[in-house]
Amino acid sequence: MNEQVFVAVIGSASTDAEYAALAEEVGREIARRGAILVCGGRGGVMEAACRGAKSAGGTTVGILPGTDRREANAYVDIPIVTGMGEARNAIVVRTADAVIAVSGGYGTLSEVGLALKMGRPVVGLRTWELNREGRPAGGILEASTPAGAVRLALERRKPA
Repeated sequence: MNEQVFVAVIGSASTDAEYAALAEEVGREIARRGAILVCGGRGGVMEAACRGAKSAGGTTVGILPGTDRREANAYVDIPIVTGMGEARNAIVVRTADAVIAVSGGYGTLSEVGLALKMGRPVVGLRTWELNREGRPAGGILEASTPAGAVRLALERRKPA
């Protein structure tokens, strides 16, 4: 059987042009490497990553918080409705072999925490830094470029 690799891209549902460009390049690189992009399926970083993946011929999966497939962004190939709201974040990271966080708010932070708890590698691209009692807690692998983030995610992936 041909093993499919799933990489989640997580980040804010609304973003600026700078982070959207980073996410789009991450999505493009995921597709170039033959992996399937998984995300929350809506706007912002998620939409930009999906747009990038589609521009490179990739496949995208959107794990949606609501009950209507039409809430997915235009670049999602496979919309999965959950009716779970933010609890769907657990499905996003559980589905992935590795997670790439681009910027992000508290929803992204919850996905980072869930991914680390589940043993999924998390690569950060200008995202959260974790500290415990004032000291770096580790956990998030830092990348400085979209290509570096995808390379690191694929090297460290743990099949779901």
